[in-house]
Amino acid sequence: MNCSISGEVPEDPVVSKKSGLLFEKRLIERHISEYGKCPITGEPLTADDIVPVRTGKIVRPRPAQAASIPGMLGMFQLEWDSLMLANFAMEQQLHTARQELSHALYQHDAACRVIARLKKERDEARSLLALAERQIPMSAPSTIAANASVHSNGKPAADDQLGPGLRNVRPGISPNILDDMTECNSVLSQQRKRRQISPTLAPVDALERYTQISSHPLHKTSKPGILSIDIHSNKNIIATGGVDTNAVIFDQPSGQIISTLSGHSKKVNSVKIVPRDDLLITGSADKTVRIWQGSDDGNYNCNHVLKDHTAEVQAVTVHATNNYFVTASLDGTWCFYDLSSGLCLTQVEDPSASEGYTSLAFHPDGLILGTGTTGGLVKIWDVKSQTNVAKFEGHVGAVTSISFSENGYFLATAASDGIKLWDLRKLKNFRTFTPYGPDTPTNCVEFDYSGSYLAAAGSDIRVIQATSVKLDWNTIKTFPDMSGTGKATSVKFGPDAKYIAVGSMDRNLRIFGLPGDDSAMEP
Repeated sequence: MNCSISGEVPEDPVVSKKSGLLFEKRLIERHISEYGKCPITGEPLTADDIVPVRTGKIVRPRPAQAASIPGMLGMFQLEWDSLMLANFAMEQQLHTARQELSHALYQHDAACRVIARLKKERDEARSLLALAERQIPMSAPSTIAANASVHSNGKPAADDQLGPGLRNVRPGISPNILDDMTECNSVLSQQRKRRQISPTLAPVDALERYTQISSHPLHKTSKPGILSIDIHSNKNIIATGGVDTNAVIFDQPSGQIISTLSGHSKKVNSVKIVPRDDLLITGSADKTVRIWQGSDDGNYNCNHVLKDHTAEVQAVTVHATNNYFVTASLDGTWCFYDLSSGLCLTQVEDPSASEGYTSLAFHPDGLILGTGTTGGLVKIWDVKSQTNVAKFEGHVGAVTSISFSENGYFLATAASDGIKLWDLRKLKNFRTFTPYGPDTPTNCVEFDYSGSYLAAAGSDIRVIQATSVKLDWNTIKTFPDMSGTGKATSVKFGPDAKYIAVGSMDRNLRIFGLPGDDSAMEP
């Protein structure tokens, strides 16, 4: 039965009461609305004069051309032709998109080169400005030095022609700064007396189940190696310093790189996050220290380039006030800086020794400074007087890392011969660990903020439970070095020890924690 108008099998058939003819419903209704009569007989016809015909809805009627093999072949040919035309149009669009992408990438690369050149010129200008500011006379001795730096013929003398007492004259740590540090020490000491371990601290049984949960390639493959790690505990932001001369700011919760800081010409040995004003300090083998300022768009700009050292800058540590910081170098000096201005207030050298400094850390209260030397000596300094008040001997090889416990009593140091724990109250070594062989140094030791755990990095990563002088310090977890290099260089605990960040001599930052524990990633 075919429609009397279209000649095809109707999908929704109706019959005229007057003529008995079969129609497609939508066609006859349109014809009635326009002409008001039957298209075949010409008789007057209304919508009430048509009656629907019930048909099966499961099996739909086939079109007329599908009733024969030639018709079906024709349908297949039409479908094939339309498919080929659509494929050809898609190929054309793909070719056009590739050309546009290639052009956009070329423009992006050119823009990046221009930006890099402009940043380099800006950094050089800022460094020259900072150098000029530091050469402004700050006191009478500075005026003497300035006068002494001119020959009798009126020409300026080179730095290396000045006497030892006239080079690098510093204004010194002012009484106001000392008062600020003393007040901070008093407040922190009082807080420490009633300090309690956080109830959200990860327990021992949780650390025993830690495993690698993520790995992030942050640095270049051409010069792999992460040398230093620091964590912004309030934001779960991680900073890394690499052999590729870059520092990287990484957002732990999202797993994304926030910014890559380029400017140093050699490897970045130390990075320290200053929670105040989104500041970052980097120390490099190029003998310079840089202070970086975060901006609203996520980028970091270099505010100061500090060139007070004459050899590699090995370590950086920030004072508890977040207003000052100290750097240590292989030139055998440590420098005390004002963070806001980048001014070196004093540069301290031990006249009785010629060894360079390889590690550095502030005591949690801020009035004691610990330094490690290339000769295995640990020195404790009184920051107020800049005098060496204690020396710890016993290490073999350079002291690679220093970490003070937040309880204020313990100091952990690492070197080629392993780890030593020192009691600051009695000034003696009360525990020694040799986790690795004599040919494998311990590259890093780090207490967590609670002082409950101590992490060590060498050919693997170990977590030790911190107890007391008399009790045993047991290793509760050992992680293999997943980089394959056998050199884990840096380790840092996340907030409440909910995760552990590890850097090795490949370009990956690795995060160890409990699988599926999303709360550890939240700031």
